[in-house]
Amino acid sequence: MNGVEKKIAAVVLIALLVGCLYVLFPFVSAMVWAVVLCVSSWPLYTRVLGWLGNRRTLAAGLVALAMILVVLLPFIIVGFSVGDNVKNVTATVQKWASEPPQPPAWLSKIPVVGNKATQQWEAVTADTSKLRVQASEWVERITPKLLKAGLAVGGGLMQLAFSIFIAFFLFRDGDWLRERVTVAVGRIAGERGQRMLNMAANTIRGVVYGVLGTAGAQGIATGIGLLIAGVPNVALLALLAFFSSVIPVVGPALIWLPAALWLFGKGATTWGVFLLIWGFGVNNIDNFLKPYLISKGSDMPFLLIFFGVLGGAMAFGFIGVFLGPTLLAVGYRLIVEWNAGETK
Repeated sequence: MNGVEKKIAAVVLIALLVGCLYVLFPFVSAMVWAVVLCVSSWPLYTRVLGWLGNRRTLAAGLVALAMILVVLLPFIIVGFSVGDNVKNVTATVQKWASEPPQPPAWLSKIPVVGNKATQQWEAVTADTSKLRVQASEWVERITPKLLKAGLAVGGGLMQLAFSIFIAFFLFRDGDWLRERVTVAVGRIAGERGQRMLNMAANTIRGVVYGVLGTAGAQGIATGIGLLIAGVPNVALLALLAFFSSVIPVVGPALIWLPAALWLFGKGATTWGVFLLIWGFGVNNIDNFLKPYLISKGSDMPFLLIFFGVLGGAMAFGFIGVFLGPTLLAVGYRLIVEWNAGETK
């Protein structure tokens, strides 16, 4: 093969790779999620595989079914619960506009702004016809946004379901895939590449356990605070807090903040203030517990894990919670090994 033929072959190969990437691009996010699910659940899969006498298809199917029941189904249940509650909120707003309540007695006792806030409240509730119009406008504005959010959640659930579908094949053919990846990484980076691969897998497991552990802690803590404050439906709200903890910045505040406002509206000022303080502490659990749990799965410094979680979420969205620490872990290990090589 002469020089021209080699160049043509290289161009064809590059075009083929670009075409493959273009075809797979819509599924990149689902494939990344599938890899995260597979890597984090691999110890469970190997145990089930041993119980079933090394029948890979059956073991992969059972683990995938467990993912559907444990991961996907709760999201679907919460989604329907939120949808029902949205309808209740809309009905409550319309009822409130027709029969607006009088300002609570504690509002006027607030220093500086209390009297003015009470007067404005009374002025607004005096004209119920205007209030009904404003409530209708609010419902009209918020309905498309809720519909859009519902479609986004539905799309996310479809992507999660597709990720579990992909994970089934990763489990079933995992040993063959791992061998191919190990050989490829070994040819590129040798023994160091093998260590990088193992460290990336451990970091992904640490991130998953850290996210789930933090979500569990925040869900339980939110439930305890709601129970102490006397808020109803504690179990459902605690479950919602568990799932909302994965949302950056706000997290469980989506649950305890409306509950605190509900307490203020009922005149339970002391419990409302208590829930605000408690909720602020619950939200801050995420800043410390998650990086600590993730660092247990990797020998990275705590501060670097902290930056990986927050920076990854800001750069790539929720999937960045997993990618950020993994990228920093690999980079950190490369620097450490490079420095070790230089000192020899």
